Amino acid sequence: MSTFQSLTVGVPREIMPGERRAGAVPETVRQLTDDGARVLVESGAGEGAFVTDEDFAQAGAEIVTGPADVYGQARLVVKVKEPGFNKELGCHEVDLMREDAILVCFLHPANPSNHDMVRRLAARGVTSFTLDSIPRISRAQHMDALTSMSTVAGYKSAITAAYNLSRFVPMIPTTAGVTDPAQFLVVGTGVAGLQAIAGAKRLGARVKSLDIRPEASEQARSLGAEVIPFPLPEGMGVGSGGYAAGLPEEWYARERETLEPYLVESDAVILAALIPGEKAPTLVDASMVTAMRNGSVIVDISIDQGGNCELTRPGVEYRHEGVFLSGILNVPAGLPIDSSRMFAQNTLNYLSYLFEEGALRGDLEDEIGARSLVTRGNKVVHEGTLKAMGE
Repeated sequence: MSTFQSLTVGVPREIMPGERRAGAVPETVRQLTDDGARVLVESGAGEGAFVTDEDFAQAGAEIVTGPADVYGQARLVVKVKEPGFNKELGCHEVDLMREDAILVCFLHPANPSNHDMVRRLAARGVTSFTLDSIPRISRAQHMDALTSMSTVAGYKSAITAAYNLSRFVPMIPTTAGVTDPAQFLVVGTGVAGLQAIAGAKRLGARVKSLDIRPEASEQARSLGAEVIPFPLPEGMGVGSGGYAAGLPEEWYARERETLEPYLVESDAVILAALIPGEKAPTLVDASMVTAMRNGSVIVDISIDQGGNCELTRPGVEYRHEGVFLSGILNVPAGLPIDSSRMFAQNTLNYLSYLFEEGALRGDLEDEIGARSLVTRGNKVVHEGTLKAMGE
């Protein structure tokens, strides 16, 4: 039998403000249907990424008129962002799901703002998986939507910082003299941070960076960033797969002390420090923001997991005492064509791991399944989320 035999897959339209990505594209719909699935796509689900209903229909999807039709019929729901309250229908998306539904998306379950939603999934009986907890191992590389979206977010963060900056980024000769290049600071140099460094350098900025992992710092240096030293005891701060590991709070306090003088002299700060499956550490507090110069910018792309800056607000851009703060939740949505294509293919590869003959694999205790499973059997089972919930 086929991998998705007799499985009904639903692709709803995203309702998060500003979210333009789609959970599937015609190419992945065609692969799902060729492999036995029935695919329901809500009308308009691809509009933000310039994919029409006709494009999906030609790939084999059935176009349905509203979210209730998708959620009511689909055993498997594939979407980009976590479920939220649908203002048009006056109810939460979770309440529209079947009680035996399986949900795959970016849940960001450790983020405190998502805890109620995660508990709602558990109470509903939904089995849910989060794409941001797929481990960085060789056999999961082709499923790694987080890395794909981090590539987009890092690139876009440099452009966002430059757009909102109150001065030139590159050195520019003028009739009034030469402007000095802007000073960028990138905190966290994983995939997103490295793309941010590369983008800022292309724009002509001088870039400094800090990461708690020696290998990540070396990669930042290779891109031309001046690396801020922050030595840790051997083995601390590095988790499996090269991801960052959480630090004791006293070390985060030291990191804030280290960052403060560099923050004060920076024109733009890009915050990209994440601990997989956990709440993002607070590395910039309110007093540090207040000490920055007027006209400077903070772009906090870790906001989906709670944010690295104490003052960034999820989904909000605003000024605090002369400093522009960007907490846009769905940064990759700013490049919806490429990000939808990348997201959809990574997700399809992940689904091919999860399913056998139209049903969930019996064994989900391996590294991929165990780390990405969030709710099952009316319980929250995700380790990082339980930690963040204090449970």
